[in-house]
Amino acid sequence: MLLRRMLIMLGVVALVVLALAAYKGLAIYREIQQFAAPPPPISVNAADAVERPWQSRLPAIGTLKAFQGIDLTVEVAGTARDVLFQSGEKVRLDQPLIQMDSEVEQASLGTAQAELGLAQVEYQRGRNLVARQAISRSEFDRLSAELQKANASVAQLQATLAKKRILAPFAGTIGIRQVDVGDYLASGTTIATLQDLSTLFVDFFLPEQNVPQLAIGQRVRVQVAAYPDEVFEGQIDAINPKVEATTRNLLVRARLANPDEKLLPGMFANLQVLLAGETPQVLVPETAITYTLYGNSVYVIEAQHADDGSPANAADDQPVLQVERRFVETGERREGQVVILKGLQAGERVVSAGQLKLDSGARVVIVADAVDAVETAE
Repeated sequence: MLLRRMLIMLGVVALVVLALAAYKGLAIYREIQQFAAPPPPISVNAADAVERPWQSRLPAIGTLKAFQGIDLTVEVAGTARDVLFQSGEKVRLDQPLIQMDSEVEQASLGTAQAELGLAQVEYQRGRNLVARQAISRSEFDRLSAELQKANASVAQLQATLAKKRILAPFAGTIGIRQVDVGDYLASGTTIATLQDLSTLFVDFFLPEQNVPQLAIGQRVRVQVAAYPDEVFEGQIDAINPKVEATTRNLLVRARLANPDEKLLPGMFANLQVLLAGETPQVLVPETAITYTLYGNSVYVIEAQHADDGSPANAADDQPVLQVERRFVETGERREGQVVILKGLQAGERVVSAGQLKLDSGARVVIVADAVDAVETAE
């Protein structure tokens, strides 16, 4: 009886152990099947590599300068008697701007003119006398020298008086005035700035290796921070005949029309020099490029093939897509596009978003309505 109970207990224990072993084995089998199953495809955005005409450009940064621009200063010292302009006013050529006190100079000029009149009378009298040999030739020479000296004194005082009246040296826009009536102006005192804004220059530097690509009359496009959505057209006006020894850069100057006077001297400018001719280049969106220390790469989307070489199809009869990481050589970047010099052919499709989730050979699915079209560069 006891033996029978022991056998029953052992049988029950054996059944429990077998049940637990079967459950554990089933769980392990399910896990193995889960890992053995192919992972679901990764959703990505895609874009086609296209071949389009591409005009190469040389990027640079520069500074705007006025066609004519100066700081008006006083050449001779004196007191400001009249200020004949308003701040920000447009002035014409030779328009009076400042009249300085000139009473002392006027009085001195009157004295010099009186001395000049006397010298002229004595010179005329001496010329008549020397013709009759009534005076010596040396005395006549002295009278002639006195006349020349009197003329020089009058001319000197007239020049000094002219410097007491400041005139606009060219037409333009005058800045905020720095003097008031009654101010004593020492020699060199700045009155205001005068800028001709009808035309502007932009000065910029380019590396010496770009010298063969530059020519007078070449077109440039300029953008400034004040008007980020506007592009101002100009052309190269001068190329410095000397390369800077310290930086090995070449100074270039372009001329810009400024009819609305939007641009001001001193503005920081981003510009591009348009090189001659357009060449066909393979373009992809800049977001398709993965930049690393080992090189730049793209993920090329390809159809997966079965063992017999035919395209593999998913359950919904759609082709199975996978990606291949391919290293490429990139060129210029502009307006969200990048030139591919090597490693990619026109017509191939690349991943334009979602690269962080990918590795070479991964299965992907292109998100509906997410294929980016590359716009033609303007």
